[in-house]
Amino acid sequence: MTPRTRVLIADDHALIRAALASLLQPAYDVVGAVSDGRALLEDAPRLRPDVIVADISMPMLNGLDACQQLRSQLPATRWVFVTVNEDPDLAAHAFELGASAYLLKHSAADELFAAIETVLRGGRYLTPLIGNGTPIGSFLAEPRGASHESLTPRQREVLQLLAEGRVMKQVAEVLGVSTRTVAFHKYEVMRRLRVKTTAELVQHAVRMGLIRP
Repeated sequence: MTPRTRVLIADDHALIRAALASLLQPAYDVVGAVSDGRALLEDAPRLRPDVIVADISMPMLNGLDACQQLRSQLPATRWVFVTVNEDPDLAAHAFELGASAYLLKHSAADELFAAIETVLRGGRYLTPLIGNGTPIGSFLAEPRGASHESLTPRQREVLQLLAEGRVMKQVAEVLGVSTRTVAFHKYEVMRRLRVKTTAELVQHAVRMGLIRP
């Protein structure tokens, strides 16, 4: 008997996790559900899912950066992002980082199944709600401005954690580094983004899709 496709769910809303699990379980083997990006980093290598259905804006670590960090450990895993963010540039950036599909949370349930089946066949899927029916290859080939600043993965982690309201000591504990290292990264982030206040850091984090408005 052919083994069922293993699916891991990642979303910080308990109701959405439960709804997705209930929706997908009849067709797939839902092996787990996590509520933040750090938990996803811990559980995904152990559970080795075929597909990860994830939100982008999650606490501790957003879905895009979690995807980027896990790609080398789980090269065969397909990433299906289900988000409220309708920004075409963010969608294109998600595919650059390794996404296989990009849907919106108000997409129809049938669309999620279509996306999962597409990525399991090795394809990519973009919701028509963003792409307006444009073939995904043409969508990704469209010229775009540099909407995502050139921060390193660690700088993006520091930016997200600070924007979520954590002080530098708390950020250091989450990342397992010294407070001095966090301070250095914060300085570099502010320099690169050309900002001077925490409020401006939060605005950039929202615009980059790291946290919700």
